[in-house]
Formats: sequence, C-alpha cells, structure tokens
Amino acid sequence: MELRPNKSEELFLSLGYNRFYDLYDQIIEDSFWEQEAWYRFSRVSDIFAVYSELLSYEAFKLVLDTLEVVRPPLESEIGGPLFKFVRNILAHFPLFETWNDVWISKELVNWQKKGLTIDRFLKKYSGHAEVKYRFWEAQKRQMTYIIIQFPKQYDNNKIYLKDIISEKDGMKFSLILMRQILNTQVESIS
Repeated sequence: MELRPNKSEELFLSLGYNRFYDLYDQIIEDSFWEQEAWYRFSRVSDIFAVYSELLSYEAFKLVLDTLEVVRPPLESEIGGPLFKFVRNILAHFPLFETWNDVWISKELVNWQKKGLTIDRFLKKYSGHAEVKYRFWEAQKRQMTYIIIQFPKQYDNNKIYLKDIISEKDGMKFSLILMRQILNTQVESIS
C-alpha cells in the first residue's frame, strides 16, 4: 500500500503551499490594493493558478464534496468550480492587463472548441441567483459583505469578470475561502 502523500506529492504540495501563502500574505493586505492595477492583476492571476493546481491533489475532491453537505449553499461550487472558472479565464485568455478589463463571451470561450470547462461552467450557472457572503477582517474589526453575481445569460454579449466577483473584496473573500479549504490538509504551519 502506497503512503499518501508520496514523496513527489509532498514536494509539489510543499512548494505549492509555500507559494500560495506568500501570495496570500501580499494580497490580503490593504497596502496591496494601492499598487498598480496590472500588478494586482498579475498577483491575483498567480494565486488562482497555484490554488487550482493544488486542488488537483486527490484529497481536495473529498474536501469539496464534504463542503457541499455541511457548509452554506454553493460554498463547494464557489471554492471549486467558480475558482477554477476564474483561473481558466485568466490562463486561457491572457489578453487583459487588469481585473476590470477581463471579459468573455460565448463566441470567445468557444473559439477553439465547445464544451470545455469555461463553457460548461457558464451553461450550468448562468441565470443562477446571486450568492451573498460576508467575511470578518479581524485587524480592522470589520465585517465585509460581497455578492457573487452569475451572468444572467450566456450568449455573445460580453461577460465581465468584475461583474461576477469584485476585485478587492471579492479577492479577499476568495483568498480566505481558498485558505480555509487548503488548510484542511495541513498538519502544521511553521
């Protein structure tokens, strides 16, 4: 019987977690949001890429399946498919310089082939009711409220990423949820 994680997985997870936590520490700070828009966009793109790759580790499927049962509605879908959707837009359409510039349409998404991840996500969640969340920022002693707004329809009109999830508060929420999910597999942090 093979022990998990094996040596290769342990190496990947160690590097991935370290990169995620480094980016998290940068992005969660208010001073980060005073940086140039293109710089913020590059860091946010990086953390979504790292998170998405870490989610490919088998144990996270079980975590997301558990979230579906024990957490508020759609939290599993937000922590899994929505974040993967965002990552795929950022990775497969590296055509934009800032968060507020990023848009897609059915025609753009399917330029090469129909039925891939972004297309499937939009077909499934377009028209879905908005989801409201809140998160506590302990340093500020403040509750922040956000709305995740799924596109009303999926056609050839432009769908802006900023209209689905806001840059600053949406990213802070995303990072906090990502970290909670990733921390389920951490034995200790040093």
